[in-house]
Amino acid sequence: MRIGELAAQAGLSRDAIRFYEKVGLVTGRRLPNGYRDFPPEAVPWLQYVRTAQALGFSLAEIARTGEELRDAPDSAGALSALFEEKIRVIDARMSELAALRAELEARAGTGCPLRAAG
Repeated sequence: MRIGELAAQAGLSRDAIRFYEKVGLVTGRRLPNGYRDFPPEAVPWLQYVRTAQALGFSLAEIARTGEELRDAPDSAGALSALFEEKIRVIDARMSELAALRAELEARAGTGCPLRAAG
């Protein structure tokens, strides 16, 4: 299918698909007339990409995990493992942000907020 049809079916813009193609997330072949031609399985893949982005996964993570998922015998189990790992990363980041917030709060209102606390 051509890029316009893929964009309509996947709910994306043509520019988004061109970007995903540029970074290697989706591939299409060039027809003799120069148009891009994408396989039908590009539609669910691009919907997966958008959902994964909405869940906080980077494009690099999506590219890497997409390869892992294609090779996994149980994709539901593999996805659950990926989600659990992402939750651990988020929890660690939340802890770091809480510590940073506490540090900023301790420095706010002091004579020189950039001076080492202590």
